[in-house]
This record gives sequence, structure tokens and C-alpha cells, in this order.
Amino acid sequence: MSSPQVRPTTHIGDTRLDRVFGRVNYVVLGAFTLAVLYPLVYVLSASVSEPSALTRGEVWLWPVGLNVDAYKAIWESPRLVTGFTNSVLYTITGALFGTAMTMLAGYVIARHEMPFRRFLTLFCLVPTLLSAGIIPNYLVVRSLGLLNTPWAVILPGAMSVFNVLITRTFYQMNVPDELHEAARVDGANEFATFFRIALPLSKPIIAVNLLFYGVAQWNAWFNAFLYLNDDGLFPLQLVLRELLTQSAVDPSALSGANLAEIMAKKELFDKLKYAMIVVAMIPPLIAYPFVQKHFVKGALIGSVK
Repeated sequence: MSSPQVRPTTHIGDTRLDRVFGRVNYVVLGAFTLAVLYPLVYVLSASVSEPSALTRGEVWLWPVGLNVDAYKAIWESPRLVTGFTNSVLYTITGALFGTAMTMLAGYVIARHEMPFRRFLTLFCLVPTLLSAGIIPNYLVVRSLGLLNTPWAVILPGAMSVFNVLITRTFYQMNVPDELHEAARVDGANEFATFFRIALPLSKPIIAVNLLFYGVAQWNAWFNAFLYLNDDGLFPLQLVLRELLTQSAVDPSALSGANLAEIMAKKELFDKLKYAMIVVAMIPPLIAYPFVQKHFVKGALIGSVK
């Protein structure tokens, strides 16, 4: 007796149209990857290439020669080292403070029994639609006595409404009301419920907030530009901006006596700009792999749908 023939199962992914669609996706994603990687590789190559090769435009992808004078200048410059230290301080403090405020606010407006929670949500959303502007913000910072202090950089952007909404959605989807009721039956108050039940379940959304606030604070320079006058408090991004504005060579200063010296300084300065960009990129690139797992999970679960 012959065994019955089994007809092969046709999977959706085996169809010709799906294979073509998958290949197109790979091509598009590969193009986006190259578009992101090329500037990074170019900046890194330019920062270690010979200054003369960089000036002549010989650097396209890989380094031409090897010269680390720009990194030596960064290490030996007190102003650049101070700016880097200030940025690290502002980033860590701003990320911790913003995450703490966001977790508390998101947890409160996620509770269904919280009175006026819809009003609180609307109260948070209105400033995102109607901004007061630079001058009123400056007057508020000045009236609080924050001018020319580190808090002028940290507090104005301490909490993002977008992050609060993501955190609220995360709590609504991952901390059911039954847990709150069980904790209340066991005699736990609101603070104990938050710190002992909700917070241990919040590692993904904590990672999301830390990364969002950390990257935003690390790249920020406008608040420091408005509220700081002391060079010793400038973050790295503001120092880098000032270096970029000073990169042009005054044609009136060119003369036969000092032409070679000026051009040499300009070549070193061009390399210094790229080296500063590399230094500014290092901390986010180092931090992201450690929070990637929780970041993806928290961003997907806590996103507003």
C-alpha cells in the first residue's frame, strides 16, 4: 500500500513577491546604513589624517597618513577638558533628575483612581503647543536666580511631556490595577506601592528615559548659550560651537611673514574640529549598547498607540 502523498505547504514568505519585497527592504536598509556610517567613518578618518591631506581634500573614506596632534591638543587644552567634564556632569544630573520626575509624573497620571488626572495630562500638554518664547523663559530663569549656574542648563529641560506620556502608557499596560489592589489589601500606601511594586517592573522605561534625557542633555547647547557667561561652566557642545565660529581665517591677516604659520594653525584647527566631534560622539556610543535591550522593549511597550 503506497503512502499518501503530502503536498508541500506554501508559506507566504516563499512567494516571489515577498522575496522581491524582502530584497528591496535589504537594499533600502543597506543604503540607510551606508548613509549613517559614512559620515562617522569620514569624521574619524579626518581626525587622524595628516593636516595637509585634509586641506587638499585627499581624505574620502580612510585616513591618509597618521597624525594625532588634534587629540593631543584636546587633552592639553584646559578649556576643552573642562567643557567635557561639564557636559558629563550636566548629562548625568539631568538624566537622573529628568527620569525621576518623569517616572513619578507618569505613574500618577496612569492611575485610574487619581482625581483630575485628565486635567493634569492636559496641563502638561498645553505648554508643548503654546510656548512662551525665549524672553519669558529667560526672565523666569533670572528671577529664580539660576543665571550663570549649572542649574540653568539642567532645570529648563528637565522633563519632557513626550517621555511622560510614554511612561504613563507603560504603566497602564504593565502594572495592572490588581497589583495596586493587592498592595492596598496588604497595607501598603501609595509610596510603598510605587517603590516596591511599580518601580521594580519599570526597568525598560527607566532605560528609555535615561537614554532620551542623557542624549538630549549631552547635545544641548542653547540653554548654556542663553544663561551662562562663565567659560568655566560651558558644556562641550558650546565650546565646540565657539571653535566652529572661529574657524574662518581673516584674509587681512595673511601676509608673507606669517602666512605659513597661519595656514599651519588653520590645518590643525580643521583637524581639531573633527577630533572634537569624535570626542563628543564617544559617550552616547558607549552608553547605548548597555541600554539597548531595555530601550527597545520600553520604547515599543510604552509608545503611544
